[in-house]
Amino acid sequence: MTNDQDRTERVQQAIDMKTKPPGSLGAIETLALQMAIAQKSDNPIADPARLLLFAGDHGLVEEGVSAWPSEVTAQMVLNFLSGGAAANVFARSNGIEISVIDAGVIAELPDHQDLYRANIRKGTRNALKENALTLEEVSAALVFGEELASDEVSVGTKVIALGEMGIGNTSSAALLAHAVEDISLDILTGPGAGLDVDGVNKKLEILKQTANRRPGKLEPMDALCAFGGLEIACMTGALIGAAQANAVVLVDGFIATSAALCALRMHPELTNNVIYAHKSKEPGHKAMLEALNAKPLLDLDLRLGEGSGALLAYPLLRSACAMLNEMATFESANVSGKEE
Repeated sequence: MTNDQDRTERVQQAIDMKTKPPGSLGAIETLALQMAIAQKSDNPIADPARLLLFAGDHGLVEEGVSAWPSEVTAQMVLNFLSGGAAANVFARSNGIEISVIDAGVIAELPDHQDLYRANIRKGTRNALKENALTLEEVSAALVFGEELASDEVSVGTKVIALGEMGIGNTSSAALLAHAVEDISLDILTGPGAGLDVDGVNKKLEILKQTANRRPGKLEPMDALCAFGGLEIACMTGALIGAAQANAVVLVDGFIATSAALCALRMHPELTNNVIYAHKSKEPGHKAMLEALNAKPLLDLDLRLGEGSGALLAYPLLRSACAMLNEMATFESANVSGKEE
C-alpha cells in the first residue's frame, strides 16, 4: 500500500468517526480528504494562504476581442497595489496576503513592496499574425511562476490561490483550451469583460481565424507559445511549483482554469493538489471543468477574475480542515454510534 493510499484510508476513517452521520457534510468531507492528501498530512491546514495575482497584456486586443482597451490592465494593477479592488476586499476579509505579479504588462509600473516583476516581455505578440510567445519566453514564464510559488510555500504558506488580470485574456484562455483539449471555440467564446452579442460574434470570428494559424491539437507548451498569455504561463508554472511543494492550489475561474489545463496535462500527478473554487458565468468554463473532471466548490455567477472566486471559496477550505482537526468523535464525545 502506498503512503497516499494508507493516508486516504486513515483520514477517511477519521472523518467517518466524527459526530455526524457518515457523508453528511458532503463536499466538505471530500475537501478535507483532498487537502490531507495534497499536503501529505493527516492534519491539513488552510492557513496561511496567499493570492498570487498575475497581470499581463495581449497583442490580440488590437483585433477588437475585448470591450476594454489594454491600458486598463495597468490601471487595475495600480488599483490592486492601492488596495481598492474586489480581490483586495475579499483578501482582507479572509486575512490573506496578495502578491501582484507583472507577468507582462505593457505599461511602466512603479516599484511597490507587493509587486513582483517577471521581466520577460511587455505583452504578447498578436496571436492572429504570429506566435504570441517564443519557446524561451514561455519557459521563462513557467520557471518564474514555479520559483515564486515554491518560495512562498517554503516559508510556510499552505494554500496558494491563483488569480489574474489582463485585458483580452479570455481570448487566450479560450484558444488554449481549444488547442489543448479540442473544445469547440463556439462553446469557449463568451462576453469576457462585457462584450454584447455582436461583440461576442466578432470575437468568435477572430478566435477561429487565430486558431487556424495553428490548427489541430497542441501540447501545452506549443499552445502557450501560439496563443500566449504571459500571466497564464506564469500561473501554469505557479500551479506546478506550489503543488510539487505539497501545497494546495486554489484555482479561480475561466482564465486560471486554462492555466490548470496546461499544468495538469504536463503534470497529471498533481491533480489531487488542485481545488477549483467556482464555476464561472463565462459559458466555456463548464466545458473546461468537465475536461478536468473537476467539481467546483461554488456557483455564484462570478465572472470578474482577480482571484475573487478563489478568495470567496477559501473559507470552505478553512472549515474542512477545522472539521477534520477539531470536531469530536463519537468516542471522545460519548455519543452513541449508529446501531448495526
